[in-house]
Amino acid sequence: MRTETSGVTSSRGTDRDRTPALNLVGVTKVYGKDGTEVRALNGVSVAIPRGTFTAVMGPSGSGKSTFMHCAAGLDRPTSGSTEVGGTELTRLGETALTKLRRKRIGFVFQSFNLVPSLTVRQNVELPLRLAGERIEEAWLTEVLGRVGLDGRAGHRPGELSGGQQQRVAIARALVTRPDVIFGDEPTGALDTVTAREILALLRECVDEGGQTVVMVTHDPGAASYADRVLFLADGSLAGHLDRPTAEAVAERMTRLGAWS
Repeated sequence: MRTETSGVTSSRGTDRDRTPALNLVGVTKVYGKDGTEVRALNGVSVAIPRGTFTAVMGPSGSGKSTFMHCAAGLDRPTSGSTEVGGTELTRLGETALTKLRRKRIGFVFQSFNLVPSLTVRQNVELPLRLAGERIEEAWLTEVLGRVGLDGRAGHRPGELSGGQQQRVAIARALVTRPDVIFGDEPTGALDTVTAREILALLRECVDEGGQTVVMVTHDPGAASYADRVLFLADGSLAGHLDRPTAEAVAERMTRLGAWS
């Protein structure tokens, strides 16, 4: 049975599962001071349920990157609050915030950010080693198999294709069993066919693994893999689109002035 939570479908029903994976309440971010202020986010409130795939889109300068940075604890809001899995990030000190990001937040970037001298396995293990966590062999094997790298554990990044390197980055994001995986243009450096494979893998992580994915993208085709698209304009939420198609997303973006 599928239940509705704030307009986005979720298949879980325990108390913990009803806690949003990500919750922003009145988040405002202002850069600069003394007459040079730039309001990058303006009172953004949104709750993202567990086990869903959300894309974030908007014109250049709309606040997409700031949204992700504040949501993931990479930057502190000027006002408002951000919660990941029920933990309010804005109340944490820097050390506690760093520990939380290592364990409960995964990141997949356009640049793969792999360590060239480490093997696939060592790159995937890295967040666990940095957090001082025990490495579970069965789980590591499962994660590598899930992203299609079970035969590549001993290879180094330079021996892999771009798509395979991004699979390593996704495995690294999955290995800590995070509350949320944030993707910042994760297919931006890939060719069209490989990009589709990576997006299908992220979709599979949600549908089969129960993962929560929040992806910033400029590509309507990439956004069509999501359950919901959030649109930002001038630092504010400008609506959303459920069960998006690439055509519907492109039309909405045109109305926001992204490609006028």
